[in-house]
Amino acid sequence: MLLEGKTMIVTGGNSGIGEAIVLAAAAEGANVVIDYVARPDDTDDLVKRIEEDGGHAIGVEADVSKIDDVRHLIQVAVETYGRLDVIVNNAGIETRTSILDTTEADFDKVMSVNLKSAFFGTQLAAKQFLKQDGPGVVINISSVHEDWPMPGNIAYCVSKGGTRMLARNAGVELGKHGIRVVNIAPGAVDTPINSSTKSDPEKLAKLRESIPEGDLAKPSDIAGTVVFVASDHASYITATTVVVDGGIMQGGAGL
Repeated sequence: MLLEGKTMIVTGGNSGIGEAIVLAAAAEGANVVIDYVARPDDTDDLVKRIEEDGGHAIGVEADVSKIDDVRHLIQVAVETYGRLDVIVNNAGIETRTSILDTTEADFDKVMSVNLKSAFFGTQLAAKQFLKQDGPGVVINISSVHEDWPMPGNIAYCVSKGGTRMLARNAGVELGKHGIRVVNIAPGAVDTPINSSTKSDPEKLAKLRESIPEGDLAKPSDIAGTVVFVASDHASYITATTVVVDGGIMQGGAGL
């Protein structure tokens, strides 16, 4: 198993891409800590599924836009499993607003959930790795929009642009300590965040035409990449972004 005995935190881990990451990591032997802020029953069901398959998981309610909650999340992971090996900063939101109509509240909320949580998740996880005197891995679920403009969703794109530089700068700073920092940038994924596009046949057809692979990614496609990057097989990958987009950045129109 690729992650046998490793402890992994997944923020926003009870739905969408986060849920797929949790299931894939547990199947590869990781002890998984599932962060959530809503739908505790979904978290309980996810833990039960993993345990029934012989895996190990716990749920922890924590708002990762708050530094104290991130600190608590890491503390619970270490108290439960003895150490932390991987944190996946997956939690994310968007407002689908332009530069002209994004409010201060919109901007602050997106930055807090998407960028602030990844920044301090990286910092606090790195401090825990150093305390353990061992290596560690930080994975940020970014987006093709860390590079690729998406008119009408500017705060989201700015947050992902910040995440791009977070991985590069932190990866360089922490490399000497054996700590890797890697972004994984999905393209269009079949999750609730794309429900408005999926419900419009014309928009969906246009999106599929723009993807060389011909369709949206499944959450498991992203999860498989996370497992690989978290594993020792990816030990020379850091301070960069791994794009998982079916070729959309090369093949077509914006999302």
